[in-house]
Amino acid sequence: MAVVWLDDVRADDLGTVGGKGASLGELTSAGLPVPTGFVVTAGTYRSFIEDAGIDEELFDAVDVDHEDSAALKEAHERAHELIMETPVPESVGEEILAAYDEVGESDDEAFVAVRSSATAEDLPDASFAGQQETFLNVQKDDLIHRVKECWASLFSQRAIYYRNRKGFPHHEVDIAVVVQEMVDAEKSGVMFTSHPSTGEPRIIIEAAWGLGEAVVSGSVSPDNYVVDRDSGEVETATVADKKVMMVKDSETGETVERDVEDDKRSARVLDEDEIARLVELGERVEDHYGEPQDVEWAIYEGDVYMLQSRPITTISDDEKNAATQEAAGDGGAESEQMAAKSGDMLLRGLGASPGIAAGNARIVTKLDHLDQVSDGDIIVTEMTMPDMVPAMKRASGIVTDEGGMTSHAAIVSRELGVPAVVGTGSATREIDEGQPITIDGDKGSVSEGAELKEEQREPIEEARPKTPVKPMTATEVKVNVSIPEAAERAAATGADGVGLLRIEHMVLSLGKTPQKYIADNGERAYVEELVEGIRGVAEEFYPRPVRVRSLDAPTDEFRQLEGGEDEPREHNPMLGYRGIRRSLDKPELFKHELEAFRRLFEMGYDNVEMMFPLVNDAEDVLRTKELMQGAGIDPEKREWGVMIETPASALSVEEMADAGLDFVSFGTNDLTQYTLAVDRNNENVAGRFDELHPAVLKLIGDTIETCREVGVKTSICGQAASKPQMVQFLVNEGISSISANIDAVRDVQHEVKRVEQRLILDDVR
Repeated sequence: MAVVWLDDVRADDLGTVGGKGASLGELTSAGLPVPTGFVVTAGTYRSFIEDAGIDEELFDAVDVDHEDSAALKEAHERAHELIMETPVPESVGEEILAAYDEVGESDDEAFVAVRSSATAEDLPDASFAGQQETFLNVQKDDLIHRVKECWASLFSQRAIYYRNRKGFPHHEVDIAVVVQEMVDAEKSGVMFTSHPSTGEPRIIIEAAWGLGEAVVSGSVSPDNYVVDRDSGEVETATVADKKVMMVKDSETGETVERDVEDDKRSARVLDEDEIARLVELGERVEDHYGEPQDVEWAIYEGDVYMLQSRPITTISDDEKNAATQEAAGDGGAESEQMAAKSGDMLLRGLGASPGIAAGNARIVTKLDHLDQVSDGDIIVTEMTMPDMVPAMKRASGIVTDEGGMTSHAAIVSRELGVPAVVGTGSATREIDEGQPITIDGDKGSVSEGAELKEEQREPIEEARPKTPVKPMTATEVKVNVSIPEAAERAAATGADGVGLLRIEHMVLSLGKTPQKYIADNGERAYVEELVEGIRGVAEEFYPRPVRVRSLDAPTDEFRQLEGGEDEPREHNPMLGYRGIRRSLDKPELFKHELEAFRRLFEMGYDNVEMMFPLVNDAEDVLRTKELMQGAGIDPEKREWGVMIETPASALSVEEMADAGLDFVSFGTNDLTQYTLAVDRNNENVAGRFDELHPAVLKLIGDTIETCREVGVKTSICGQAASKPQMVQFLVNEGISSISANIDAVRDVQHEVKRVEQRLILDDVR
């Protein structure tokens, strides 16, 4: 049979229906509310390619070096061509369409979701979510074509590349296709049945209006609800400004993005009853699988539907066991007390900063106590404050009564590389002054004794922050990335994307000027370097956006490289031959950067956005747009924008917007120096460099206002974005996003949330 119904599918049918199909079948069998549907089996796909005789050619085509972008592109194109040009056997097509008729209850105009379900997907140790295609609101005439599109998506460039990195042989991976009745969701989102970092018994729910695609793709900031599973109480409810929603177009049936009605933008999506029902279903899902789950859900006409469930792969086994024990109620508490009495565990909290530390406890209840903290001591306090930072530097670890993953203690400890356990509830009362203790910043435990275990983390692991559930804000908080190697740590911050990825650092790392590198290695090699550098970051953040800035290195930096002797000597390179002016003057070099962007788009990295630096006016923008089109990039289909770094660009933003910009981003370092006539590299006038100068703020504020009127998004990626005063100003002005340095993301998220909440309160009052 070509199809099987979800009613007949179980978890052990993974090889037949893929990860998504197996999960949905298991949910259905457990009596959970899952939309009606069936699965076009993996065996149907395998028979399709084998009976048609294209299997060997297909696997030969994708047997390429995945680091060779050109070969990868060619492999994808050939695989897609083989599958899409091969007809589906008539008997198979008839069986699929007959099943469709039953889903739609004989209504040929029924809408269904067509979702890929690979046999290497949603596994306990590997989630391949997003690697294959999903199509919403599909009707009968288009169904077979969409099924084939799902099959072909098994060999997209991203999928080939990702499977190679994970070590999954292509010929061993099959793909099934789930076809389900569409839930025309009025509200939808995701739910973590346990804390995704620590495993503690708190349910995290994210919710937005319309279809869940907007939440999963990151195109909308959803509401965030944190529920204590023991008490069932909603601990926090963060209501976001939900600007857009995904809905089914009533005329075309296609999934489209619409603006949220004004009265619903800042309205709470879920009421207490709906949260309670989601919590109950979430607990049933976790109980059924025996481990924490990441669930996609939807609500339509008052009914809640489960759309997908997969294991939360970010929780370690120890954390899962601890969370299960804690969720067990009194039995878990009794076990923990027994452990404490036996001289083992004293307390448990949130592992806020990784690592293991041992030392004598110093109970700090007043700032006067900080002088008593010696090197190697462990600070135990109710909560940390900025004044404690010098002592925190001396300490080997931090323990607090209060605070969460984004508290001051957590943020500063991660930045300092000091292990920390926060939110223990009673550490200052239960730990004695001078008592030897050991803390585990990964597991969130505080134990008796001060003996370090031999197990140590690698330096790179020590530097990597834990990934918490970030504060939900209407203003997006992104992160700046200087080098691709920092992508993993940057992604762990929970940022909404990358607001600035600098190409020049990739180029400077080559040790040669672009001209010299191309002369020695060829144009293709240069483009490949750019593609690989950007792709690493785009892959790490997918589907969150990655804004990539074209080359902006001043001549003095190029002069340090091999081939730099031909660079002009400039009295002040910051005012000289750099940014878009260099790119437009040397379009033969600029075209290689644009070619790198074009290849990335072809490879499926639709989260890459193009940003061009040091523009002055509409002429710069129009010339850049013309070169983009010449390179085969459609400006109407791709997100692109410019930096606002000069007073000229700030004053000309309306004319530049007419050229079709999607966004502008403030570079405050340059904007400040050009506005105040202060060379930011000149120590004689360093004291006059002030990004918060009224003139600088007026240019920024006026630009934001103009852009809001013409529908252009605004962002900031300069150093000033990490300053609280600047964050307060920007949020008040209505900026779309703020991009901060890696170590400042947590602070900025917290500050943005605080300012937004104050604005809401002010409006209510």
